[in-house]
Amino acid sequence: MIFGTNSVFGKKMDMMERTLDAVRLRRDVIADNIANADTPFFKRSDVTFESQLRRAIDSEKEPEFPALLTDPRHIAFDEVIDYQTVKPNVAVEFDTSFRNDKNNVDVDKEMVDANKNALQYNMLLEAYSRNIKLMDLVIR
Repeated sequence: MIFGTNSVFGKKMDMMERTLDAVRLRRDVIADNIANADTPFFKRSDVTFESQLRRAIDSEKEPEFPALLTDPRHIAFDEVIDYQTVKPNVAVEFDTSFRNDKNNVDVDKEMVDANKNALQYNMLLEAYSRNIKLMDLVIR
């Protein structure tokens, strides 16, 4: 991480760096899925990250209706989740099979996911670069 997370700018840049890491991991997982499209019994994997990050960011907002805990055994549902603890998760899909060899990789879907992932990576990299240029302009 280049910038401290004490500022809004630093937090934004840190989240972009973490998302770029997740997108790079997703690229590798998609490539692995495509490479094993003809491997019998291979199960495709997927990366989850953005929904977990969104949940952590949303948890920082003040809840409209705070939880009333009247017993120490109650579980607080409005606890703040530190976004820095959110990590990309690789999940294997065991529950589907498309072919007789029990492989569940759909190459067309993987190619669409790869293109979507590449667009997301390029967009994030462009936004990150733009923010670096703005910071450089402010420093000068």
